Amino acid sequence: MLVSDQLERLDRLPLRTNLRGLSPYGAPQLDVPILLNVNENTHGVPADVQAAITEAVAAAATGLNRYPDREFTELREALAEYLGHGLSPDNIWAANGSNEVLQQILQAFGGPGRKALGFPPTYSMYPLLASGTDTEYVGGVRADDYGLDAESAAAQVRETGANIVFLCSPNNPTGTGLSLDVVEAVYEAGEASQAIVIVDEAYHEFAHDNTPSALTLLPGRERLIVSRTMSKAFALAGARLGYMAAAPEVTDAIRLVRLPYHLSAVTQATALAALNHREALMADVEDIKVQRDRIVTELLRMGLKPAASDSNYVFFGGLEEPHKIWQGLLEAGVLIRDVGIPGHLRVTAGTEPETTAFLEALEALLDDAPPPHA
Repeated sequence: MLVSDQLERLDRLPLRTNLRGLSPYGAPQLDVPILLNVNENTHGVPADVQAAITEAVAAAATGLNRYPDREFTELREALAEYLGHGLSPDNIWAANGSNEVLQQILQAFGGPGRKALGFPPTYSMYPLLASGTDTEYVGGVRADDYGLDAESAAAQVRETGANIVFLCSPNNPTGTGLSLDVVEAVYEAGEASQAIVIVDEAYHEFAHDNTPSALTLLPGRERLIVSRTMSKAFALAGARLGYMAAAPEVTDAIRLVRLPYHLSAVTQATALAALNHREALMADVEDIKVQRDRIVTELLRMGLKPAASDSNYVFFGGLEEPHKIWQGLLEAGVLIRDVGIPGHLRVTAGTEPETTAFLEALEALLDDAPPPHA
């Protein structure tokens, strides 16, 4: 169906005004040998973890005629133990991917007459989640290098009177982590509007060792939420399990909007098995970090401008015709992400062979390209 036909059909429905003209979120899903466009864990689930998940799901299947544990108590206990920082199960909430966690936060604390503030370029789902909950979305500004400092971020929170603030760290698509002084300044600036501050740490496991987590800031800050996911480091993008850590009163607020029995018994069993075998999964994380750092080094050698990355992907600039490079890589069997930022592309760190294929194809394309303008 043509996009114009689809929009015309939608326009005939009594759709909410703020949803008219919007497009659903989604990256290209193409049949390409090397997929490095949506920041998946390209290493897959190790065989021993697959076996543990299969066994756990088989056990859960014997009781699928009954509703699952509505409070997913065992999973919350395991997630609290994994995160550490003195957290208890009362601090933990989980849902079907971190997107659902964020949606539930907006359902509880957003809505008509309330504002959510984000700092683009950042995760493109934030405005869509806001729109879906009738929350006004305000796009803040970053520095020319896409950085965000404490003074600027805090000033924007005060100026907008935001009720919800999204801080993505490491940021997507740039991959850069935030210093904790930004989180502290934003939290303090949100006192007047009682702003809920969400630090989206979906990629934190890939961060460099000296990159701190906002989990350390949770004590005494009841309006602070740290969001995580098992899609990336745990290689469970297909299982859909996201979670958050916050004050117990925040998790109680989320219970007011959650759907009954929203986490299936299969999802809970899968996540628990993965947590119980996280050593094998974290070994793959270390390998991915090696490939990420290799990409940064090689892109610099090619004369490009990669951003410092605390994630499993690299955002890089210095391209005269980024979409042409994207297309050339696609024709070479490598799919990366054109994020729509002039002169830039983003690539997921793959396995060693995948990373080699990307780097070799990119260098060949750059060798064929005309020199950049002075």
